[in-house]
Amino acid sequence: MINTQTKTEVLIKALPYIQTYEGKTFVIKYGGAAMRDERLKVTFAQDVTILRKIGINIIIVHGGGKDITDLADALKIESKFVDGQRYTSEQMVDVVMMVLAGKLNKEIVNLINTNGGDAIGICGVDNGLLRAKQNSDKKLGLVGEVNFVNAAFLNLLVHNGMMPVIAPLAVGEDNKILNINADLAAGAIAAELKAEKLVYLSDIEGVILEEKLVSSLTNSEAESLIKQGAIHGGMIPKVRSAFDTLNQGVRKVHIIDGRIKHSLLLEIFTDEGVGTQMIHES
Repeated sequence: MINTQTKTEVLIKALPYIQTYEGKTFVIKYGGAAMRDERLKVTFAQDVTILRKIGINIIIVHGGGKDITDLADALKIESKFVDGQRYTSEQMVDVVMMVLAGKLNKEIVNLINTNGGDAIGICGVDNGLLRAKQNSDKKLGLVGEVNFVNAAFLNLLVHNGMMPVIAPLAVGEDNKILNINADLAAGAIAAELKAEKLVYLSDIEGVILEEKLVSSLTNSEAESLIKQGAIHGGMIPKVRSAFDTLNQGVRKVHIIDGRIKHSLLLEIFTDEGVGTQMIHES
């Protein structure tokens, strides 16, 4: 049981962070175990509600790959993957819309609102929030790369106290609906809004070097670790994408372990954090 003095110290240590981030915008990519484990779903909803209540503008972009595959299987629609990414046929777009813009989006919104938040569920199609260009080689089918974010629409929502929960779909150049990678959608939104933080909740601890978590990383340090092979595999595009977003005006990018209860609060309100933050060289 935590004693009263310890509780007081925790709150006092959090105060400078609360003062720093009041009125700032955080974009959070929500996925992995934090979306599947019932306990973690609740703690996530509590965390984002607390952040909003203390004056931080919260925008959530969510994935849902497993649920898409499950529904596709039930409908006897084959799931294909190219280089680890989902191939999206016209049939699969319908499944993606049903799962992301429908079932999952409303479940997340309901859970946040049940815990006292003011969430509103939208997708990239709503009010032209996201526009995208289909991948030029089309090897992934109806998958796009975001080239426009309706920042005015998002600012209207957050400045009126709402917490947008966004399903990553977009309208293409020919007005077809395109599937968008949730990580990339979150990055595009954070860059357009010049967000204070972009936070990726994932199923990894962050960047690990010699069995220890790297708490902060600059671009030059990251490239050195990539050359050494210390950062490898799927972490390379994730880390490089984070620095691309930093270069577009986001102040910090965090990769944190969503499998840890309240990892969002621990990363933001403690000196040591629980993940890896990507920071500017200066």
